[in-house]
Amino acid sequence: MTCKKTPLALCIASLLMTPTLSANTLVGTISDQQQKARFEGAKLELLELRKSTISGRDGAYRFNQLPAGTYTLKVSYLGAAPFTTQITISDNQVTQQPITLQNKSNTMDDILVLGQRAGQMGALNRQKNAANIKAIVSSDSIGQLPDKNAAEALQRLPGMFIARDQGEGRFVGIRGIDPNLNNVSINGVNVPSPEAGVRSVAMDVLPSELIQSLEVSKTVTADMDASAVGGSIEVKSLSAFDRQAQSYSLTVQGSHNQQVDKTSPKLSASFSDIYELNNHYTLGLATAVSWFKRDFGSLNMETDGGWGEFEAEDSLSGDDIAYFGAEEIEQRHYLITRERLGAALNLDLHSATNDKYYLRTLWSDFSDDEYRLRNEYKFAKGTIVSSGLTDMSAQFIDAKMDRDTKDRYEVQQILSVVGGAEIQLTDWFLEYNLGYSKSNEKEDNRLDVSFAGKGLDLGYQVGTLPRLNQSASAGELKNFELDEVLLANNLSEDKALSTQIDLSKEFVWQGYNSQLKFGAKYSRREKINKVDTVIYDGGFDDITAAQFSAAVPNYSLGAFGPGLNRQQLRDYVKANSTQFDINQNDTDIESLGQSYRSEEDILAAYIMLSLDIDQLDIITGMRYEGTQFSTKGHKVELVVDDVNDSQTVNITPWQVNKDYNYLLPSLNLRYQHSDKLISRFAATQTIARPTFSDSAAYALIETQSIEKNGKITTVRQAEVGNPELDPYKSINLDLSLEYYPSKVGVLSAGLFYKDIDNFISQQEVQDNGQWQGFKQVMQAVNGGSAALTGLELAWHKQFDSGFMFASNATLIDADAALPNQSDTVANLMLGFENSAVSTRLSVSYQSESYQFTENSRRVMQASHTQLDFSAKYYFNERAQVYFNATNLTDEPFYLYHGTASNNYQYEEYGRSFELGLTITSL
Repeated sequence: MTCKKTPLALCIASLLMTPTLSANTLVGTISDQQQKARFEGAKLELLELRKSTISGRDGAYRFNQLPAGTYTLKVSYLGAAPFTTQITISDNQVTQQPITLQNKSNTMDDILVLGQRAGQMGALNRQKNAANIKAIVSSDSIGQLPDKNAAEALQRLPGMFIARDQGEGRFVGIRGIDPNLNNVSINGVNVPSPEAGVRSVAMDVLPSELIQSLEVSKTVTADMDASAVGGSIEVKSLSAFDRQAQSYSLTVQGSHNQQVDKTSPKLSASFSDIYELNNHYTLGLATAVSWFKRDFGSLNMETDGGWGEFEAEDSLSGDDIAYFGAEEIEQRHYLITRERLGAALNLDLHSATNDKYYLRTLWSDFSDDEYRLRNEYKFAKGTIVSSGLTDMSAQFIDAKMDRDTKDRYEVQQILSVVGGAEIQLTDWFLEYNLGYSKSNEKEDNRLDVSFAGKGLDLGYQVGTLPRLNQSASAGELKNFELDEVLLANNLSEDKALSTQIDLSKEFVWQGYNSQLKFGAKYSRREKINKVDTVIYDGGFDDITAAQFSAAVPNYSLGAFGPGLNRQQLRDYVKANSTQFDINQNDTDIESLGQSYRSEEDILAAYIMLSLDIDQLDIITGMRYEGTQFSTKGHKVELVVDDVNDSQTVNITPWQVNKDYNYLLPSLNLRYQHSDKLISRFAATQTIARPTFSDSAAYALIETQSIEKNGKITTVRQAEVGNPELDPYKSINLDLSLEYYPSKVGVLSAGLFYKDIDNFISQQEVQDNGQWQGFKQVMQAVNGGSAALTGLELAWHKQFDSGFMFASNATLIDADAALPNQSDTVANLMLGFENSAVSTRLSVSYQSESYQFTENSRRVMQASHTQLDFSAKYYFNERAQVYFNATNLTDEPFYLYHGTASNNYQYEEYGRSFELGLTITSL
């Protein structure tokens, strides 16, 4: 075509949309016997030319710039019979060769397209033929286990662990590395986090029904984002070309939670079809929607503080010892309604020569409606314990009790849109995309109400579940006066815009097939945390909790007392808040001290070389990433003058800019000893940028002047962000061996080592020369290094009889206390599947892990073992009924400080059961 008198943008678009009929090209797709599915991850080889390629997610493959002649085409795919055929390539022509795979076995002809076997085959083929070390979960595998979201599906993979919230999987960690240090993308576009302060994406906002596959890269190549100390997680949503023809599915489900004795609904549906537009183009449309509303709850008991011996007062007898006591004990009762609404709409346009254009969208709306009742016991720091007692029970000298509520409705939303193309030019392969993502978390009209008790007699005994001792008056709501009301409207927003272009060219070097690839990426990200809080501390006219009395909640962890009515509290505050007294100082500190805006611009460029030297595949490259970071916030100082009985708040704007640049090499080696045995080695460097809360420009400062013995003393302390933080930098070494037997399965072992510099931790920095006169300053700082060595073991096996099992374990030895890092993570799944039934019993185990340090004591999360069960019955190929049971042993969540007998947090969630019906087009 000609571009004369044509706007430049339209001209470029027209050129890119023009089919590129490259000469001497072999193209085709790989499908099953029933022409229902297309297969990704198959390896295709032209034996005489020693050229190979891997089929894409639509089953398509391509060989470019082939010399004319006749060649042997070999196709290898786990679970399918070997396929070999003769191909004749003619000059200046495109040769089409569709391929149909057949099952190895004479039974279960639909094994390639139905059940977990099909999903596992696809995942194992992609893992086997990948250039780097990967682990993959397919949509079929997700549907075989009772995983509510993407996070819970990922925990089944080797080396993966999850952090739970209210019993549900939320954040995903890789190989013992905190979730904040991993990269998450949807359809190739990085996902910003809806939550304030963090980089980790809460993957429970992504319903599993919208996902085609989850792909974890444990080693990176130069064309991947470098922000992956632990690894990178890629979420791929549905595409019409994942199937051969029109497909649909519909699921209806009910779930029941024992804790609250309530039943909840779920609906999901998907549809895809392929339309022939003309001789050159085919359009694929795929859409899916999922809705899940879940009523559940949790019972919680928490202890803040720690124990420590100090000198006895003179008034104590010689046999008595004084101890520091826990400052607070909390009883918490939660009622929660979580609702997920997700949708995906994807368009794919394919040309006759396999040029591809796409628009992929994913939207998720996740709401969390929570009402929490809390009894808060605040004890004096000292207690006297007689040496004659065998436990640490005692009556506290000074103790207070509050009853309060938290009434909040929180909504998290994620929108991801990406458009791009993959085009074969004459000599170069061009890929480009433009992506936009937006995440936010809104907390509108949050209401916290606190009632202070008076004249109460309180004490407790320490333990895994502290035993509270209290007088009968502590259970009477008339003894609790309204003390404080907090109203909040909070917003966290994270927006990201990115564009990327990649060019690759195949060539022959010294008789070996090679590829040169280079590209660039620009991304811009903006993180906003806006806190809008009003705190009232007076004008309540002696209102007591008795006016809002509700039934005693179902609380099995001890005596709780009457509840407080949610709607009555909200109605009262709405009607009377104009008469309340605002605590302006606390309001300003809470709002301005927690609010900030941070911006991040990243320019990346890379060059990468791939060499195929007989059985050895080499991928090496260098990536540059330059970052411009800026943050705006406030320094908020509370000045308390006890001498003159005054309080003031000083607010100063604070803005900081910081730039940093990194060159990051990578090397990935893959050696295929045989069709069954593969070894890999990787040496890479990756980074992880600081969390937004650690690097934000904020400072909370308290200055207090007191008079003692005629002398005025000023005490200053602060909590401060650190915009000057450098990213984590990690050197990563990986060595693995994978064996794929004749039957579908894999036996693998891998060693990995990570040496992490610029490790970030919260420390006291008042003595670093920048905080003269301060008693204590807490700040995140870069300090030292942390290293870990790990071993990954996995064994997955499927038998012709229908029995199957999958097991994996990750063992880690770290030389420092890494947050969220467990020494052992393991999974075991036993199952059976035939044409009528499918059953799975799965166990997930995570050993104890360090969380943080408080009062010089390490807070640890206890080991966690969860048992789940799922079963399906196939009425026919199109209809199935399923039953899922989650957390069969009612495993609690437990944190402790110091020793395992010292409670920090104990929480129970109960068992959950699901019953559903699915109808599909297959």
